[in-house]
Amino acid sequence: MSRVAVRPEMLLWACERAGLRPGELAHRIPQFPDWEHGEGQPTLRQLERFAKATHTPIGYLFLPEPPAEGVPIPDFRTIADERIARPSPDLLDTLYLCQQRQEWYRDFARSMGDARLAIVGSVRRTADVVRTAETIRHALRFDLDERRALRTWTEALRQFIEQADAAGVLVMVSGVVGSNNGRKLDPHEFRGFALVDDLAPLVFVNGADTKAAQMFTLAHELAHVWLGQSALSDAGARLVPDHEVERWCNQVAAELLVPLEALRAEYDRRAELRAELDRLARRFKVSTLVALRRVHDAGGLTQAQYGAAYEAELARLRSLPKGSGGDFYLTLGARVSKRFARALVVSTREGRSSFTEAFRLLGLKKMATFRRLGDSLELGI
Repeated sequence: MSRVAVRPEMLLWACERAGLRPGELAHRIPQFPDWEHGEGQPTLRQLERFAKATHTPIGYLFLPEPPAEGVPIPDFRTIADERIARPSPDLLDTLYLCQQRQEWYRDFARSMGDARLAIVGSVRRTADVVRTAETIRHALRFDLDERRALRTWTEALRQFIEQADAAGVLVMVSGVVGSNNGRKLDPHEFRGFALVDDLAPLVFVNGADTKAAQMFTLAHELAHVWLGQSALSDAGARLVPDHEVERWCNQVAAELLVPLEALRAEYDRRAELRAELDRLARRFKVSTLVALRRVHDAGGLTQAQYGAAYEAELARLRSLPKGSGGDFYLTLGARVSKRFARALVVSTREGRSSFTEAFRLLGLKKMATFRRLGDSLELGI
């Protein structure tokens, strides 16, 4: 049985890159300890299993030293005011998949003769925050009056996503890599990113984060689209980023969701904070985390009080029972963007795209699933 020569250092690097301890991998691949200590070499099939287990491109394992992997878009994430040095395989694979989807949709839009979207890059960072937020709110029909008809802020979040999608932005919300439920994304690593393009702007929101946090992330990434700058972000309602672009996008996001003047008119300083957050969330159809951020912006809490209240509210939200996954086909539409899914299904039905390509980009394996997805999108294939 032929063996392939792989340096132990590269195998250990792949483990570290995937966040796995060598001992963990030995349970899945019993031969690994021998390879690790240079006392044996894997067969090609065994190396393929190892590459799959560590989410490593197999070609990397034959390199003399680890490659320098970087995020392919501007990275504004920080921990303790320092840039995050190494992206995880889950983050990189998600970014690359979204870039492939965006490239496909760009070609599709061009073939359909779609006009370039005027909203992309239509504002500068020096633009007034209040005016910019109003512009985005109006373009997405996400005004306060539009939200009053909705029952809850979670309904408002769904409508927010749909209206951004209708405006031409591919909004993808997923908590896993592709369709692999065994590879859950880490919201502590990133909350979202924007891939800016004037035919196919794409916003990805980390669905493993709380729904309350997702609303702010979506607003933040949409601000990047209007600014015309791609970015990877960990920005949340609590943070005051050091980077000026992220700080501006956070300000626009907060103003987009809850205009400060309207909040000041509604906020009751004498009320108990927990009850007031629920009332403001119902009033503005936003999450309680966004309501808390705006109470702080209005001068209702000091920075220290805000930090403590935010952590307490986040812990409360995480302790709440999680709802069911819902309808698989509706969930798939949210993961890949209904706009993208419709275009790919139609293109495949008309013979312009192959089923192989469609299944790869959608993360599907069966024709029956593909047909039911078309039905759920009211395409009747």
